Amino acid sequence: MYTRLARAVVSSPPMPPTYGNGKVCYIEIPATEVRQSADFYAAAFGWQLRTRGDGAIAFDDGVGQVSGTWVLGRPPMSSVGLLIYIMVDDIEATIQKVVAGGGEIVQPLGADAPEITARFRDPAGNVLGLYKDRG
Repeated sequence: MYTRLARAVVSSPPMPPTYGNGKVCYIEIPATEVRQSADFYAAAFGWQLRTRGDGAIAFDDGVGQVSGTWVLGRPPMSSVGLLIYIMVDDIEATIQKVVAGGGEIVQPLGADAPEITARFRDPAGNVLGLYKDRG
C-alpha cells in the first residue's frame, strides 16, 4: 500500500501549500552529510527532493505542505526538547524503512498508547517521531 501511495505522490503534482498565519511551513534539519540525509528521508517518507537555485538540496513533504532543507554545521536534535512527528500511513512498514536506511528506533511503537507513535534517530543523529492516525 505504501508503495502505491509513494508512486501516486511521485506521479501527480503535489497540492499547492496552504498559506496562513501560524502555519509551520519550513524546517531546517541538521545533517552531517546532506545527500545521505536527503536520501534517507526520501526513501523512508516519500519526500520529494529538489535542487534550489543556490544548489542546495531541499525537500517537500509527502503532501506538499511543508518544505525545508538539510544544514551542515549544526548539532543534531539528539535530545528531546522540541519534537517533530511525521505522519505515516503504515507505521510498522515505516519503522522497517527507517532501520533499513540507517536510522535507529529510540522509542518503540506503543510507548505512547493509546496514540500510535514511535521515535527514531536519523543517520545524522536527529530524533524525530512517527505518528499514525488511529482513524
